[in-house]
Amino acid sequence: MLSQRENLLNTSRKLVELGLNRGTSGNASVRSDKGFFITPSGMEVDAMTPHDMVLMDMAGKHKAGCEPSSEWRFHRDIYQARPEVGAVIHVHSTFATSLACLRRDIPPFHYMIAVAGGSDIRCAPYALFGSQALSDAALQALQGRRACLLANHGMIALGATLKQALDIAHEVETLCEQYWRALQVGEPVLLTEAEMAEVFEQFKGYGAWAEPSQAASA
Repeated sequence: MLSQRENLLNTSRKLVELGLNRGTSGNASVRSDKGFFITPSGMEVDAMTPHDMVLMDMAGKHKAGCEPSSEWRFHRDIYQARPEVGAVIHVHSTFATSLACLRRDIPPFHYMIAVAGGSDIRCAPYALFGSQALSDAALQALQGRRACLLANHGMIALGATLKQALDIAHEVETLCEQYWRALQVGEPVLLTEAEMAEVFEQFKGYGAWAEPSQAASA
């Protein structure tokens, strides 16, 4: 069985393979019984080893070794606020970031918006990377959601496991691309609240998205 450090490294590699992150951008973490493991700061994935994954406690402290990602605050705060979350992924993927730079929420133009937990994907207000203000804004945008955009920055995706967080990040990026392309032609026709409610009901037994939504009525 893979260790949490190995699983986190493999997930980080997968983010690059899928084109969701490039170079040293983005970060990921997984909850631990001692706090959480998070990817190191300023290191390309190809150079990382399992030993480089940084173990942090909920006070934001870590032992000597690699420095944690500068975004550790919103990882820590999400784990504290959301006990059901076991993994957090942050990416600077092309289409999510493009829409985040427009500071646009993603409306229910497609039923798969429901994978993020609600009838839209919110864009959090801009705040400096690594700051407590960014963490606070992200937590607000993630209320009842499993993903959000960060204005002029990127995207956050949450999951019970690293695989689920990765799947949600990948799906949200796909949705952002589809929405971006639709906007090149015109304004997409949006699904109604009643139509989205039917989607949430259908998702209750639908594979990877079967987790009950906290925001089906939001």
